[in-house]
Amino acid sequence: MELGLSDKVALITGASGGIGRALSEGFAAEGARLVLVGGTRTQELEQFVAAQPWRERALCVRADVSRPAEIERAFELGRERFGRVDVAVANAGLWPKPDELLHRASEARVRAALDANLFGSLWTARAFMASLEATGPRADGHGASLVFIGSTAGRFGERGHADYATAKAGLHGLMLSLKNEIVRLDPYARVNLVAPGWTVTHMVRAELSQPGVIENVTRTMALRQLARAADVARSVLFLASPLASRHISGETVTVAGGMEGRSLWKAGEVDEAAVRARLSAD
Repeated sequence: MELGLSDKVALITGASGGIGRALSEGFAAEGARLVLVGGTRTQELEQFVAAQPWRERALCVRADVSRPAEIERAFELGRERFGRVDVAVANAGLWPKPDELLHRASEARVRAALDANLFGSLWTARAFMASLEATGPRADGHGASLVFIGSTAGRFGERGHADYATAKAGLHGLMLSLKNEIVRLDPYARVNLVAPGWTVTHMVRAELSQPGVIENVTRTMALRQLARAADVARSVLFLASPLASRHISGETVTVAGGMEGRSLWKAGEVDEAAVRARLSAD
């Protein structure tokens, strides 16, 4: 399927993480030019990009998305290098550790979770809309696209991570509001959200390595398997496409194997060893 991304410029936050790298590779494979925003792992991101055949089409920028001026500067650098930014993927975030009941969680932890997962996405969206206002819409009618990376925690909640779940739930209201605002800047611009469930990334590998965890989390899924970062990236590419998703806005795509807020499988019906073996094979 032709996605129409070959001449587009995509800015991706959290590009140094597992999903961020999969997004980078996915957009690069479609021929897009990239503005890759990293935080504390920017040097690692630069090394990764330097080894890619598409490195000449990529710009790495260090920015803390919780600081509006820094993410605004990232968009400015993208426009200076490539002329405009057509797609923004608000992917940066963090999953606080360890599990903590809300009344025992420190104020610093709660604020950090909201800054990274909600306000960071809001500031990214704000900077993208300002960038779009500065450049105007594309002459070819291919509308801009803003995609938030949410979480099933925002839909079902997550015990021990109320701060994270609150932040991700907030993205839904942000998306529904901005889909009606962004068209004032570009009549064909769209805003959507991808909500992954348990996805194998460095952020949760330690958690998934604990005995019984995979069985417990997959018992809520019709598909007894864990998502890979590439599964999330493919959904984002679809929503970013001005051709494949030209009439889709204000929607949430859940990438979680048919997850429900209840157990679908009895204890022992999920073969944890088989799931781990497939993870190793993929």
